[in-house]
Amino acid sequence: MFELLRKKINQIVKITDEEFEFIASGFTKKSLRKKQFLLQEGEICKSQAFVVNGIMRSYTIDEKGNEHILQFASEGWWMADLSSYLNEIPSRFNMEALEEVELLLLNKASWNLLMEKIPILERFFRILVQNHLIATQNRLMQSLSEQAEEKYLNFIDTYPECVARVPQHMIAAYLGISRETLSRLRKQLSVRK
Repeated sequence: MFELLRKKINQIVKITDEEFEFIASGFTKKSLRKKQFLLQEGEICKSQAFVVNGIMRSYTIDEKGNEHILQFASEGWWMADLSSYLNEIPSRFNMEALEEVELLLLNKASWNLLMEKIPILERFFRILVQNHLIATQNRLMQSLSEQAEEKYLNFIDTYPECVARVPQHMIAAYLGISRETLSRLRKQLSVRK
């Protein structure tokens, strides 16, 4: 269960076997059923989640009942409400399993201990946060400036593993377009191939 975590860490920083044993001891395993929540709006995000198997989504629901999907996370991706996690304030998001999911959870106390005992992990998590910020900025710019087709093509590039595993209405909600627009786009793109 920890092999993928080690692979992802080693892609950014190099750690020894002993260091990884200590790192693994800081995580707890958790399984979720399809449609089960890891976090619900109003709760405090107590852990960062590393997805070993399955797909999660992070979303909010506006006052009109519309879903706004912030993120999908499949194998090898991290998910957390960092604002809630770091500041210990209620989350504005829901985190839900779209399939049966296996997670490795890292609570704040363990996270701090790991970075204290294995300083290279601070670099690892800094790079993760930097990459997350860049992805968020890119997504915001795409949302503001790109047409629906460009948004969908970028989604396919960013989340290729999700295209067949995530319901189309959720992809539409992530992109900020209607289901009908997404259906029309998919049809147009399949004709071009």
